[in-house]
Amino acid sequence: MSSYLKELEKYRDIDEDEILRTLSPEELEQLDCELQEMDPENMLLPAGLRQRDQTKKSPTGPLDREALLQYLEQQALEVKERDDLVPFTGEKKGKPYIQPKREIPAEEQITLEPELEEALAHATDAEMCDIAAILGMYTLMSNKQYYDALCSGEICNTEGISSVVQPDKYKPVPDEPPNPTNIEEILKSVRSNDKELEEVNLNNIQDIPIPVLTELCEAMKTNTHVRSFSLVATRSGDPIANAVADMLRENRSLQSLNIESNFISSTGLMAVLKAVRENATLTELRVDNQRQWPGDAVEMEMATVLEQCPSIVRFGYHFTQQGPRARAAQAMTRNNELRRQQKKR
Repeated sequence: MSSYLKELEKYRDIDEDEILRTLSPEELEQLDCELQEMDPENMLLPAGLRQRDQTKKSPTGPLDREALLQYLEQQALEVKERDDLVPFTGEKKGKPYIQPKREIPAEEQITLEPELEEALAHATDAEMCDIAAILGMYTLMSNKQYYDALCSGEICNTEGISSVVQPDKYKPVPDEPPNPTNIEEILKSVRSNDKELEEVNLNNIQDIPIPVLTELCEAMKTNTHVRSFSLVATRSGDPIANAVADMLRENRSLQSLNIESNFISSTGLMAVLKAVRENATLTELRVDNQRQWPGDAVEMEMATVLEQCPSIVRFGYHFTQQGPRARAAQAMTRNNELRRQQKKR
């Protein structure tokens, strides 16, 4: 090792610039060619980056791309097609494969009594379907046929076992009617603190302007009769979440808040959760199914809020992390137990 280091010492003080000045143009060109970094294995690179330029001849003329393409096309048309070694005549050779019938061994053959043989030979498809259900052969029929045969004392399946490939026909379920809530009237009632208005339900109304929702949250600050406030699937975002947070800091009568299925980000959810800490009357909070996952920090904040707010006994959110989920479950159990003890008193 020491001899190798001594060998390197004599190259320490070499003047590279002086050596380059003494090289001829041919030597400099050869040095430049050796220092080029090529990648011959990468087929995605052009040819100039995969191998060094080894051509020294000057071009004989300008490149005419259209003429080159026409020449290649003409060459391809002039090439004679190769004849098939065995010409196709359409004649079928050989025999088609026929699967041989499996003979049932004597030990596997089942012999029934003559009365049962005669009864099964003349049984209808509906009767065979009921027999299969009683014997537990549920794969030969639909679910409806199977449970009808078990629960009914009469033969009620008229489709037979052949209905195994047919799906059950279910009655179509009509869509829910649109929400009939009149937003202008609701806003007036909230502003006037109407004592008959205890629930504000704006679910599935997706064309509510943001200023109207903001005014509604502003009016809810001083309302003392509304107990439930729901904004499910109203396309609400962070501005509405901030308005809801401001409302929770001042409202002292609201018990249920539902803002599920919206476009609230982690920032908006954090604002709502911080406002929940300052509200002692809210008992139900639902914030699940937002457009994007809020993140680990928001889930930890949810668990902390549930631990610090014993008034919340119902919380709607599907946790993705085990730690916050366990903490939230323990906090909800404690909160419900405290509520039960208060009712007993």
